Amino acid sequence: MIHPLSDVQSKNIGENTNIWQFCVVLPNAKIGSNCNICSHCFIENNVVIGDNVTVKNGVSIYDGITVEDGVFIGPNVAFCNDKYPKSKNKEFKLEPIIVKQGASIGANATILPGITIGEGALVAAGAVVTKDVPPNIIYKGIKKNG
Repeated sequence: MIHPLSDVQSKNIGENTNIWQFCVVLPNAKIGSNCNICSHCFIENNVVIGDNVTVKNGVSIYDGITVEDGVFIGPNVAFCNDKYPKSKNKEFKLEPIIVKQGASIGANATILPGITIGEGALVAAGAVVTKDVPPNIIYKGIKKNG
């Protein structure tokens, strides 16, 4: 089901995938089967999303991001694909992000460029992910003093 209030330009959408209202999916994005893309999401061109993936409200998935099968992405997760973002940056260097099979990312987590989140890992809500996350662990993010 593609909601009539979404703008889905890609023809690469798998069977039984739901894309809800106010989503934008650019023409070269690939989304697998049995996915749920909740409202107010943006999916850029050079993106691959596997099967059985849930992307909750308010998530933008930018070029260079691969999301493998069975991943959960919580509301308002922020993916960053450039370490030094600037407007009209002619020196832009895309740094891919990979979210491995069965991983879960909690609400409002921030995933920095060039990161791999391991298979079955859980990233806690609000975490800032600054390094690769090993498989099957709970990653709480940057430790704070005090």
